[in-house]
Amino acid sequence: MGIIKTIKLTFDYIRRNEEGDVEGITTAVDDLTLDIQPGDFVAILGHNGSGKSTLAKHFNSILHPTEGTVLVDGKDTMDEDKVWEIRQTAGMVFQNPDNQIIGQIVEEDVGFGPENMGVPTKEIWERVENSLKQVGMYDYRKASPNKLSGGQKQRVSIAGVLAMQPKCIILDEPTAMLDPQGRAEVIRAVTQLNQKEKITVILITHYMDEVVGADHVYVMDKGKIAFSGTPREVFSRVEELKSLRLSVPPVTELAYELKKAGIPLPDGVLTREELVEEVSKLKKEGFRRIVR
Repeated sequence: MGIIKTIKLTFDYIRRNEEGDVEGITTAVDDLTLDIQPGDFVAILGHNGSGKSTLAKHFNSILHPTEGTVLVDGKDTMDEDKVWEIRQTAGMVFQNPDNQIIGQIVEEDVGFGPENMGVPTKEIWERVENSLKQVGMYDYRKASPNKLSGGQKQRVSIAGVLAMQPKCIILDEPTAMLDPQGRAEVIRAVTQLNQKEKITVILITHYMDEVVGADHVYVMDKGKIAFSGTPREVFSRVEELKSLRLSVPPVTELAYELKKAGIPLPDGVLTREELVEEVSKLKKEGFRRIVR
């Protein structure tokens, strides 16, 4: 069984008037089934209103299904007795790091979670040290979070989740409020956690270039999975992504347009290095049109 599994998950937002009568129902997640395996890096894409953030909140038992089932490490999120275990298993990182950081000093903030869990003091500080090192923030352990950049704050938020030793980290658009440098810092830290520590990562994002290194990508629309696959498979479907109001990484777009112009490039080019390599091959093969 996967570490996170949904079975025919449906979630409705119910709008009520001042008297409490139902005025309308919006189905944000619609009969959705997926199975995320331990150690995977999974990305979930979708335009605003596609249901991706609502889905993510089910993985941490913040929201509960209207219909269907969500299992986290085999535990049903509807079981109130298991909520604490579920949230220890699947840690959540949100858009705005300021909403998660509560300590006056970085190391105190990171230690807050394990302290609430009743972890012995000596082990707390060991976890704090290890977590900060994992995200490259150990040198800032005595700093005030208010003095940090957005990317650094978000890495501290991730360290705070790591200190609780989850098997899975869910990141709900963690770079939406960051500049390009901060975005790169966070994605680099998350990727290293997945590759070196084998922590399952679920990244909710609308930045296409952030998912290039994922194992699997799900594209959502109207609360359903529109299609899924490896990053290369997903980004080979440029027109379908555009029809869902999504873009592709700039280098993928460039390769796609060159191919439309008659240059024989493969589908789903993901990186600048890959594009350079493909163009170099064409030059060696004598495809003169591209070197004029």
